[in-house]
Amino acid sequence: QSIFGFKLNTDGWTALYEHGKYKTITTTNTWFVEIGERKSHKEEKISSVAYYTGFPIGSPFVYGKQNNFYNVNIGFGQQKLIGGKGAKNGVAVSAIYGGGLSAGLLKPYYVTVYDPASNTTHDVKYQGPGDTLFLYYPISGAGLTKGFSEIKFVPGLVAHAGLRFDYGRYNELVSALEIGISGEYYTQSMPIMVNAPDKKFFYNAYVAIEFGSRK
Repeated sequence: QSIFGFKLNTDGWTALYEHGKYKTITTTNTWFVEIGERKSHKEEKISSVAYYTGFPIGSPFVYGKQNNFYNVNIGFGQQKLIGGKGAKNGVAVSAIYGGGLSAGLLKPYYVTVYDPASNTTHDVKYQGPGDTLFLYYPISGAGLTKGFSEIKFVPGLVAHAGLRFDYGRYNELVSALEIGISGEYYTQSMPIMVNAPDKKFFYNAYVAIEFGSRK
C-alpha cells in the first residue's frame, strides 16, 4: 500500500508518505518519510502600524522568533489490523507504530528593523542577549526564503504511535483518519523563541488525513 497524508500537530504540521508491504493478513511492514515544522506555543504574529496613518507596515512577523525549526523524518514501522471491514463498507481500525531518524533543520528567522542610529531599515537575525535592534525595532517580516543558506543540521530520533481508521469504500483504496502521539529527541537544544527555554525533546498529539491505494 502507498499512503499520502497531512498531519496537524499540537506544535506544528507534517506532510507524510508511507509505503507498506503485507507480512500477514493482519500485519503490514512500513517505511515512511515525513517533512514538517515545529513551532513554539509562544509564537504570535503581529504587524507594525504606522503612527501617522494607522495602517500596517510591511509583512506580519513573529516577535522574538529566533529560528524556524523544520524536520525531516525517515523510519520503519508496522500497521496491525485490530478490526476489519466488509469489502465495500465499514471501517477498518489499525494500530500504527514506528520510529527512525530525524534531521532537525534550524533556519535563522530574519526581521526587517528600523535602525535609529543610521535612520535606515535592513534585515537582521537574532545575535544573542542584548540585541536591541532585533528585540526593540522590528517593523516587518523579512520573507520566508531569507536565511536558507544558513540552515543548521541537528540529528535526532523520532517515534510515533496511533490508531488509523480506514473508511474507504473499497479495500483497494485508502481513505483514513489517524490520531496519535509523536516524539522527537535531538542531540542539541533547538532554539525557536528568544523568550522560551531551548529543549532537545519535542512531543505532540496529532490528527492526520490520509489517502492512497493498496494492491
